[in-house]
Amino acid sequence: MTVLVTGAAGFIGCHVAQKLLDRGERVVGIDNLNDYYDVRLKEARLAQLEGRNGFSFLRLDIADHDRMRAELSRIDGLDRVVHLAAQAGVRYSLDHPFAYVTANLVGHMAILELVRHLPDFRHLVYASSSSVYGGNTKLPFAVEDRTDSPVSLYAATKKADELMSHCYSHLYRIPQTGLRFFTVYGPWGRPDMAMYIFCKAIAAGKPIPVFNHGDMKRDFTYIDDIVSGVIASLDHPPAEEGGAAPHRVYNIGNHRSEPLMRMIGLIEQSLGRKAIIDFQPMQPGDVKETFADIEAISRDLGYRPTTPIDVGVPRFVEWFKKYERV
Repeated sequence: MTVLVTGAAGFIGCHVAQKLLDRGERVVGIDNLNDYYDVRLKEARLAQLEGRNGFSFLRLDIADHDRMRAELSRIDGLDRVVHLAAQAGVRYSLDHPFAYVTANLVGHMAILELVRHLPDFRHLVYASSSSVYGGNTKLPFAVEDRTDSPVSLYAATKKADELMSHCYSHLYRIPQTGLRFFTVYGPWGRPDMAMYIFCKAIAAGKPIPVFNHGDMKRDFTYIDDIVSGVIASLDHPPAEEGGAAPHRVYNIGNHRSEPLMRMIGLIEQSLGRKAIIDFQPMQPGDVKETFADIEAISRDLGYRPTTPIDVGVPRFVEWFKKYERV
């Protein structure tokens, strides 16, 4: 049988596809290779997959639902989807709102319609985000907490995706799992994320912007831990119980909220250079702290993150130095 991975040239998507191929799955990857960030990084990730036995790639925009249906309905044995393609980033949504409506709402609906018409379809796993918790002050964030007060358009689209998926699970009994990712980092990471931005600026001797005057904390989650949670979710579709929709939502995090300044210190140690810090006020749409309650996914799927930032940040910096030739 075959697994479709959307956003296969993206950070999480390429790692998930690698893991699926490692265990002998047939994988079809799709991505539109847009220029939200340097396309060369996406192409380099994709090069790690192309040529591997069992992998094929289609350059597709998930929001082009007619072409999506035409191309993907012909794939033999497509029975599971890991849907990771999206327009990411909180700050970018302030100036480019329609990019989020197109990719995250229209694109998600295109995936739902695709799987609704696939014979013998087994499970859709899709990316949500910790951003759905908005300005919640109760920590850690639990999946039972209210998520109806988003503070960014990005968060609003991700919450809408969860609602759309629940609706389709209810109407068409499609097993689905939504995963709220918490600050994912690691080799091949996105250059619009703070860790990459900081490494690049520190290596070049330039100031780094640190928002809320450094009073920020994040539940940094290493990519290998994220992938283990995605694969465990994919392998265990939710069952129908008592007539409820076969839909569930999990947090995937490291279950540790780390000060932003500690992460910067680890980068400094790994690069062997001190940061020039430009303290700035809180940015619109940002939140002060994230912290994942992972009790549900640990109980149901045995998920256990194993990589603290003391280990993960140096691994990222080592990759960064090779890729950026620092």
